[in-house]
Amino acid sequence: MTDTQTTDEDQATPPPHPWAELLPDRFRLLRLAPLPTERDGGARPLRFVEFAQVERHTPEQSLLRLFINVPGQMRSRKHNVLEVWADHRSKELRFGPDSGLHIEPANRGLGRFLLAQGAAWAQKRWAHYLVEGGSLPKDASNDDYRLRRDHCLRTQGFDIDYPQAQQQKATYGAPRVSALRPDWNGEKVQIVELQEAAAMLEQADRNLQAQDNQIRELQERIARFRREDGALRFTIVCLIALALFQAGLLIWMATR
Repeated sequence: MTDTQTTDEDQATPPPHPWAELLPDRFRLLRLAPLPTERDGGARPLRFVEFAQVERHTPEQSLLRLFINVPGQMRSRKHNVLEVWADHRSKELRFGPDSGLHIEPANRGLGRFLLAQGAAWAQKRWAHYLVEGGSLPKDASNDDYRLRRDHCLRTQGFDIDYPQAQQQKATYGAPRVSALRPDWNGEKVQIVELQEAAAMLEQADRNLQAQDNQIRELQERIARFRREDGALRFTIVCLIALALFQAGLLIWMATR
């Protein structure tokens, strides 16, 4: 490869954004309420996940990056991440990443929650900014997924447009930041504050202690019943032996 080719490739590949690898610096706990089992998605039990965020500001732009971290699972770089970019020069707001919003566990209200957090963050500062629209991914696996996705976006104030009646190629947008909705389904996703989390842990510890006491009492009752059962068995064996001895004695006396 020549030096000219190397120079051309370096110019074609833009350097990464200085904020591309930002790590979260604020963390909170989310409670995902138990929901009925889905036919396709399976069971949806009570779960707790970590909500993390980081933000940066310059005179030219601002960034809010939100993360959902599931305990025991490695988070993919393209999943469970929402970005909100504010361009102060053009006074526009853009949602990312460009690959789309992919959430796991799915259908637990986390998508709406992240969009609501991003809308609330932007409305506090730049409610008059325009919202830059974009194309929705074409990888909608089925109609149910597509309908849930469109319902989530519309509920948060976005407009969905299907040009030429092509149900697999849609665009989203909103007139201004003030048109977005900063609320979500609080019955599905609940922010657990530090004091609430501590109270939950204390209550769980008390419940475990109470269960341990109940188990100990049951074990003691079982041990007592086993001792009584052993004594009864010994008594029965003695009575049977005595009855056999008396029967043998009577037979012997009768044959004499």
